[in-house]
Amino acid sequence: MFWRLIPLLTTTGKLQMAIDEWLLHQHLQGNIPPTLRFYTWQPVAISLGYHQRRYPEYWQNLTWQGKPIDIVHRPTGGRAVLHQGDLTYSVITSGFPGSRIESYQAICEFLIVGWRSLGVDLVYGSAGRGYIHNPNCFGTSTGADLILPNGGKLIGSAQLRKGRAILQHGSMILTPDVEFFSYVFNSQPSPGVFDIFTSVLSAVDRREVMINRIIEALVRAAMKCFKIQLITEPLSEREWIEIKSFSV
Repeated sequence: MFWRLIPLLTTTGKLQMAIDEWLLHQHLQGNIPPTLRFYTWQPVAISLGYHQRRYPEYWQNLTWQGKPIDIVHRPTGGRAVLHQGDLTYSVITSGFPGSRIESYQAICEFLIVGWRSLGVDLVYGSAGRGYIHNPNCFGTSTGADLILPNGGKLIGSAQLRKGRAILQHGSMILTPDVEFFSYVFNSQPSPGVFDIFTSVLSAVDRREVMINRIIEALVRAAMKCFKIQLITEPLSEREWIEIKSFSV
């Protein structure tokens, strides 16, 4: 089976969410194959879950390096995520039967295998329904999230289903500013997450190199876990036009 791999893309949160929704719609219509992509957010943003309407008022005035922070809604559920120093993955696919948690875990398998190849062991979280009272996605860990053995949450994921098609995307904490994270959520980050790369990827001294290495590991894992071939294909000019119209 062939999947599409869209190269790393950096743009606004609103446009990133429009791309994910458009890809889901196109896959549901049978116009594109299953797709894997990775992206970062510029400017820095806070994404809110689809049903999350309340958040601290001071978030509207947040800035990062002198620029206002975007606040955008995801098409998926879950709680708020700060997209600063992170890497986001997105899987648009179909053919994963079973319950929502079963499809989560079937898709997350490539994350577990990929990170294990980098020396990082991950397990699933176990928080109950109480997570909805925490505005911070990384303040709790559900069965859809991947955590370190010491309990620190590394990857938070969310999912949207339309018919047989699934959009699952998630944020991987890489090099965030701990002080800023604490200010945004008025809490300390999960233990162990922010020093993981000093021990695992100590030879890497550039963020770009680190991200490329992580993506390469996850791409290899996706091919192994999903038993697929990935064909690299950037978004075309025609697709960009459709996506921008789709997001209006």
